[in-house]
This record gives sequence, structure tokens and C-alpha cells, in this order.
Amino acid sequence: MNIESSLKSAIKQALSALFQVEEEVVLQPTKSDFEGNYTYVVFPLVKQLRKSPADIANAIADYLKTNTNYIKSYNVVQGFLNLVLADEVWFNTLNGILAEESFGVLPKNNQSVMVEYSSPNTNKPLHLGHLRNNFLGFSVSRILEANGYDVVKTCLVNDRGVHICKSMWAYQQFGNGETPESSGLKGDHLAGKYYVIFDKHYKVEIEALVKGGLSEEEAKKNAPAMKAVQEMLIKWEQGDEETIALWRKMNDWVFAGFNETYQKIGVSFDKTYYESNTYLLGKDIVEEGLAYGVFFKKDNGSVWIDLKEEGLDEKLVLRADGTSVYITQDLGTTDLKFKDYNISKAIWVVGNEQDYHFEVLFAIMKKLGRNYADGCYHLSYGMVELPQGKMKSREGTVVDADDLVAEMIETAEVTTRERGKIDDFTKEEADALFRMIALGALKYFLLKVDPKKKMLFNPADSISFEGNTGPFIQYTHARICSILRKAASQGLEASSKVKVVDINKYESDLIFVLNDYPNAVKKAGEEYEPSAIANYVYELAKSGNQFLQNVYVMHEEDLGKKLFRLALIKSVSETIRKATALLGIEVPNRM
Repeated sequence: MNIESSLKSAIKQALSALFQVEEEVVLQPTKSDFEGNYTYVVFPLVKQLRKSPADIANAIADYLKTNTNYIKSYNVVQGFLNLVLADEVWFNTLNGILAEESFGVLPKNNQSVMVEYSSPNTNKPLHLGHLRNNFLGFSVSRILEANGYDVVKTCLVNDRGVHICKSMWAYQQFGNGETPESSGLKGDHLAGKYYVIFDKHYKVEIEALVKGGLSEEEAKKNAPAMKAVQEMLIKWEQGDEETIALWRKMNDWVFAGFNETYQKIGVSFDKTYYESNTYLLGKDIVEEGLAYGVFFKKDNGSVWIDLKEEGLDEKLVLRADGTSVYITQDLGTTDLKFKDYNISKAIWVVGNEQDYHFEVLFAIMKKLGRNYADGCYHLSYGMVELPQGKMKSREGTVVDADDLVAEMIETAEVTTRERGKIDDFTKEEADALFRMIALGALKYFLLKVDPKKKMLFNPADSISFEGNTGPFIQYTHARICSILRKAASQGLEASSKVKVVDINKYESDLIFVLNDYPNAVKKAGEEYEPSAIANYVYELAKSGNQFLQNVYVMHEEDLGKKLFRLALIKSVSETIRKATALLGIEVPNRM
């Protein structure tokens, strides 16, 4: 049974029968200071009914006790009616959870949604900021699947442009034929190395030009390295064979490096779009917009859109020389994605530095009359910073994703060995556990925060086995699995239909949290917010640990109670596994 909806319905019946009132019923969990499971606040009825809060609350509670089997006891504190649910409610609730294999999975809604995430540049490896992006996108995809959507996971790779040519030019000048094999570097790291080399060389040229009398702005434009890069981009767009060959060679290195990292962190895509294939898209849309008066031309031939009514000012959509700007290709790519998959919604997981860009994109789509425009959503997230401040790719001060994962695995190994509980693990089992703990810690730390908030990442805090961390949740799952294995060795199996008398507070509290899982999944899906799942599974693990610390399971002498408790903790372990899977986190059976 759904406790909350059933109780709301019963209270609505009580209001109608006792006071002839039709009122929306809102329940809240009872505060820990008072006895109860749910609280109904009656203050809003006082003026209408001209009765004291206590009289109203007592009348409702008496009605519920007489006409339903939901209530064991109640107490009234001023205008707050605190309800203690009957044992039978908890039995029925747990049995319903045990019987439902798809607990927490909503029915199919016949809608499809595309989630685009990662969106790396091929001039550098993935870094800590990319990790938050990837984990958010992958988790949102899984959460939407649990909410009944058909999900398409996509990635748009930024594989062309001036920034890509910077790495190419630096490699051409200083690479001396270096390859991933000869250097021992992953291909994406090798490209990133030359992006940093370009920046250092470029700064030296700027400094020399400034000393020669140019302003800094003039020096930036006239530095030989920058001019060479711009010439290289023109050659690329003209299809120059030598330039294209270098571009393909370096991109192949980078893609191989990206794929290795994606596999390592456990994310994947159904479709990858490449900017080199889509950058010319959108020009036809500009012509369409001009024909319908959505866009306008200025005297110099450039094309613009007026978005002042939307609070966004005027926006360039095509340069005077006919070349695309970034919004141009995004218009075309957006059309392409909706045509490719006939999706109902599209979600872009992109940092909040691009908030304005997506406001403009969606506003243009609406003005163009695209029927899918209302289904476009920018999942904007805050930047990840380190204790020492912001990361900068061109200065080589980013936290590399591969290095961070490797460091986390090392830390997980040290921390786990200090606990001394894996002496009977094989090397393969131990290595798998270290990786599982490391990625669980990393993903949970980055996902437990509201995506919209900027966050500070501290690796040491994330890998603790205590508090609101991934390893704490993983440990709770492993602890329960250990008890279930011991029970199985004694021929005891958690029953799928249980009933005992005298439910204690720790049991009812745990069922209460367990029962809230579908609500957490629904909330996370409606708000595109993995933190709702992270916060839920932490509360479940915390409640599960409190239960295990205060209630006998294997030492319980009453067989009925023992089987009931085994069924309860089995359901907790399964729900932890389901919830963490929505975050892209694996949980170990032994730890």
C-alpha cells in the first residue's frame, strides 16, 4: 500500500463526514521530538470551522481509529495531529514492497527524451569539471528511465575550431613525430600537452610585441602563433589535405583516450555527434528565419535576431561574411537531434557559464515556431572548484580525470587495508573493490549536491567510511549482505510475505524511509536532480545502520521476528542497490 496516499484519502473522508469540508490534505513526517509517523496540521481549518485546534484534531483522529485500521495511537500538540500507524500498516507496506519487483520504477509513459552530456573538446583530456558533467548526465538518464521515459544518451564532441588548431599547430611545430606509443601518454593527454605548449609560446610572443610598443589587445591579435592558427582553421575549412590528415590523426588519438576514460568511469552514449559534421547546419534555418521576418539583416550583411522582449537583447546568428557563429550550428544541431529521434524532450547538461547561450537558443526556437521548443531544457550546473581555486586548462592547472580516478583508487586501497577486513580477498576481488569504492566516493560526492550550486571538491572528505559519503552507503549494503549470507548458511531465507506482532520504532522508522523510495525517484525525475536520490539513499543507509545497531537480527530468538527482520533488511539492501545504480554507483556484497 502507499501509506501516505491512503492516509490522505482517509483524512479527506474524515473531513467530509465530520465537517462537510473538501480540503487538500498535506502530511509531513512527525518531528523527532514527538511520537508519531505522520503529522497533519489543522490550523488552516480553525477559522472555517470555528473550533479549537485540539477539538478538530481529536475528532479526526477518533474518526480514523473508528473507521480505518491505519491508526495505532495519536497525540495532539496544539494544532498538530501526530499519528502513530498500526502494525498492520507496516506489514502490508513491507509485503507490498517485497512483492513488487519493479519497486521504484514508474510505468512507461510513451515519451522519449534525449540527454546530451560530456561535450568535450578534442584539444585536452577530460578533467574534474567533465566528471561532474558526465556523472550528472548519466545519472539523469537512468533516473528518467526509472520514471518511464525512453532515453537516448548523446554526446556532442567539439572537434573543430581555433582551440583545436592550437594543439595541432603546436604539435606541428614542436611535436617531432611524437605519438601516444612513443611518449607513453594517452592520446587525449598528448593533445592536451600541446595545447599547454601553445599557450606558453603564445604568451611569450604577446610579451615581446607589447615590449615593442603594441597594446596587449593588438599583440594578442597579431602574435604570429595566433595568425598561424587562424590560417590553419581556414585551410581546414577549405579541405586542405595535409591539415585534414593531421586533424584526423590527433582526433583519433584523443577519441581513443576519451573512450578509455569513459569506460573507466562507467558512462556511455547511444549516439555521438561531431561538431565537424554539424557546424554548417543552421544556415538554412537562418534563411528560413529571414523569410518569415524572425531574423533581420544589418547594413553590413550580418544577420541578427531581436530578443529584447525576452530580456536578451539582439543576437548575431550569421556573420557578415556568411560564416556561422556558435548559435548558428546549435540551431541546426537541435533540429537534427529532434528529427533523428522524434523525441519529446531534450536536456543539455552544460555548465552555468552557458546559461545565456541556452536562453537565446530556446527563445529563437520558439520564435521560429518549433513545436518541440517547450521540451528543451538546460540542466545548468555550478563549477567544481578545488581548495586552491579555479582550474585553467590552458595553464595546465586542471585536475585531470584519469589522474584523479587513479589517486582515488590508491586512497581507497590504503583506507580499506587500514580497516583490515579484506584478508581473504583475492587480488582481483580486492582491486575490483578498491575501484568500486573510489568511483562510488567520487560520484556520490559530486552528485549529492544540488546541480545548480557551485561546489568545492576535496578528495579526502569524499572517501570517508563515515557520514554522508558513498563508501558509508556501500558499507551499509555490504553489512546487510553479510547478515543475509549468514542467515542463508543456517537455512534461513527472507520471506516475501511476513507478519509479526509488536513492530518496534526502529522497524517502523526503517519501513517509513524505505516506502519513500518511489517518491524520491519521482522527485528526481521531475526536477532532473540526482541529489534527491543521493539524499534519499543516505537517509536509508543511515536508518538501516541505526536499525542494525539497536535491533537483534540473527540473535533474535523468535523465529517470526527474525524472518521479518531478514525480509526488512533484504529489502533495504535491494533498494540501496537500485538507488545507487541510478547514480551510476556499484555497491559491493563484501567489504
